[in-house]
Amino acid sequence: MQLNPVSISLSSFGADAVRERGQVVYIPLLAVAGASRVEWREELFEREPNPTMLAGVAEAYGLQQLYSCPLELWREDGELEPEVIERMQMAASMGAVALKVSLGHWQPKCDLKLLKPLLEQGPELYVENDQTPHGGNLERLLAFFQAAQQQGVAPGMTFDIGNWQWQGESAEQAALSLGRWVRYVHCKAVKRREDGRLVAVPPQESDLQQWRELIRHFPARVPLAIEYPLAGKNLPALTRQRVVQLAELNRQVSHV
Repeated sequence: MQLNPVSISLSSFGADAVRERGQVVYIPLLAVAGASRVEWREELFEREPNPTMLAGVAEAYGLQQLYSCPLELWREDGELEPEVIERMQMAASMGAVALKVSLGHWQPKCDLKLLKPLLEQGPELYVENDQTPHGGNLERLLAFFQAAQQQGVAPGMTFDIGNWQWQGESAEQAALSLGRWVRYVHCKAVKRREDGRLVAVPPQESDLQQWRELIRHFPARVPLAIEYPLAGKNLPALTRQRVVQLAELNRQVSHV
């Protein structure tokens, strides 16, 4: 059985450390660890990213690229966020496989045909369930993907396993409902701190078992991304261990 391709979100190495050191510094580590894709995080760039430079570094280490930006696809007034067009151009210029955004304030009256020019630029457009009441709501996300598919402008989905907990949604029900559109999976376990705040943490065996069940509802060999803290004295060995852990999740999994 072929293993899942594994991506690493560079936020996993700690926002402060990554901003200080720069995202490019981590690329050799990703390659040594066996990752197949890097997820660049726009919010962690201290200055305007150079797409040509990023593309060259990723290519030198044999990595695919995904460009993540913290924009919401739809504004509160129901209009398409115009800056998404610029971000798609950025993703295209660096040769990224996809641009990742969140849903934002989509509502049925939104003109989905406005997505067509975005989808024709080269990179795919992935819409992620985020941690907000409007962007992490299963019913709204399902309605969006159904409407977009009906109009022939359906983007793919980034399914963030942990984010469902912020709005008290069931990841299992979400996988059943949205699995057909999933093209990328953010993997993180979640725990509640003493102050009540939810935070991402590395997975335990119970989390891995849940993830095995969830990916049954997604396309075979969907790329899985580490989006939880990676920290330790031997960071290369730890990162390699975590990459292998995700890559092997589809063993003995039959997809529906």
